[in-house]
Amino acid sequence: MPESLYRIDAGRYGVAVHETTVVGQLAAIECADRLGVRSVWLTTGGVGPDALTLFGAAAVRTSQIVLNTGITPTYPRHPLVAVQQAQVLAALAPGRFRLGLGPSHRAGIEGMYGIPYDRPLGHLREYVTIVRSALQKGPFEQRGRSYNVAGRLADPPGVPVLISALRPASWELAGEISDGALAWICPLPFLRDVAAPALARAARSAGRERPPLVGHCFAAVEADLSAVHAAGRDRLGFYLRAPNYQEMFVQAGFPDARSGVVTDEIVDAVVVGGTERQVADRLGAYLTAGLDELIVSTLIVGDDRVASYDRTMRLVASL
Repeated sequence: MPESLYRIDAGRYGVAVHETTVVGQLAAIECADRLGVRSVWLTTGGVGPDALTLFGAAAVRTSQIVLNTGITPTYPRHPLVAVQQAQVLAALAPGRFRLGLGPSHRAGIEGMYGIPYDRPLGHLREYVTIVRSALQKGPFEQRGRSYNVAGRLADPPGVPVLISALRPASWELAGEISDGALAWICPLPFLRDVAAPALARAARSAGRERPPLVGHCFAAVEADLSAVHAAGRDRLGFYLRAPNYQEMFVQAGFPDARSGVVTDEIVDAVVVGGTERQVADRLGAYLTAGLDELIVSTLIVGDDRVASYDRTMRLVASL
């Protein structure tokens, strides 16, 4: 199967779902589908609802929206189990499912699961090699440090396999072996000047086309920029406590990130607010800079939570 067939038209803009309950997540996906949002992203974190399982329900309750995991953590789930689940979703939502994978972070994998966070990029390389080969070609074999497996999938569905990327080495890995690279709260200049060149360089060395680069930001259609700023600061606090994100922000030109403090400059770099026109222009800048897609996490601002959510969702659907 040609590599081009591993890509699914998910549009240019999608939304990330952050509700914490199964009912809330499913309702948000259905709402996005009704509004015409082209793509939705769901993360599995901690012991919260499992995205792949929930997408099974969403697949039969939606009609056009592309379902993406962004990401499914790899350490707690055997790659062949991920293959099994991906087969189901590919059948329930043909041409509407992409599997995003990533090793997550040491604190969660070791602290919560008790699994050694050993050689995350080497582990991810083996994992993606198995999953991508099974889903796209059928036969798979991996004799490595993390996995020792072999077999054949009788009817590979051709599901695209994207991976998370944060530091330069992970962007290079994505360029070499994946069907797309997923950023999370990376400032646009970092994506343009560090991530994109690393992705292209590795793809070129591997003799393949550069896979899509998917960026991410927080956004709210809200004229009260101080309220947007406050909401963004609150959402970013978790990430600035994680060493991986701290170091990414340092490399992006924010040396104070190592202190774990969410500075105004960091908020301004990854949070978008203002009128519909202002937000649309800021979101469009990501694609103008060379990114292929953008994930938008909607910020809820003000007392009318429903209206705040609806304004931003409708804007994303219109782009």
